[in-house]
Amino acid sequence: MRALLLAAGMGTRLRPITDTIPKCLVPIQGRPLLDYWLDLLGDRVDRILINTHYLSEVVVRHVEGSRWRGRIDLVYEPELLGTGGTIVANRAWFGDEPFLVGHADNLTDFDASGLFAAHWARRAGVSMTMLAFETDDPHSCGILELDQEAIVRGFHEKVENPPGNLANAAVYVLEPEVADYAASLGRSFVDLSTEVIPHFVGRVLAVRHAGYHRDIGTVESLRRAQEEFRPRRA
Repeated sequence: MRALLLAAGMGTRLRPITDTIPKCLVPIQGRPLLDYWLDLLGDRVDRILINTHYLSEVVVRHVEGSRWRGRIDLVYEPELLGTGGTIVANRAWFGDEPFLVGHADNLTDFDASGLFAAHWARRAGVSMTMLAFETDDPHSCGILELDQEAIVRGFHEKVENPPGNLANAAVYVLEPEVADYAASLGRSFVDLSTEVIPHFVGRVLAVRHAGYHRDIGTVESLRRAQEEFRPRRA
């Protein structure tokens, strides 16, 4: 399996930290956020694609010094394509096999092998396996409603009155048909959460993550991550 790490965001809510540091390289307990992702996936996928945009040269230099550099490809986006648009633009790189997509501005210790196993064991008709977690801020997340088989029956993206706290963790294993649907929208900019996932409700398997997961998109969430996160020992 191949993996896409979405790392091109501007990180505007983290300024002034991100005036000189890309959001994906913001340090958490002394290590760049991206390095946690690379260690989670480096020996569990064949190759990793990282998209860049803001301060792209800084990301490139960092990857060149990574122990995983031999498994990493980089793609520069002159204009941001959105989470779904990046998938569409790189369909040839994924080929005709399922692939992982992760938002690399989240700090997580999820079990990649377990997520892959759940996808391989999914029932017929499921096109997407989604990592899910219990959030302490449901208004800022996509909230899930599941049936007894953990199939997503309701998806509520950042609504005023969320119907729970089980949230989309923005880590997915996608079948090629998901990329095909995103491409069928006919636009270069596509958002995965608002334009693609709703189309697949009823065909999404949710896998609950009991470990750590936090979007570090604000100064306050970054502060909490610095205090709370306990990295796994190698």
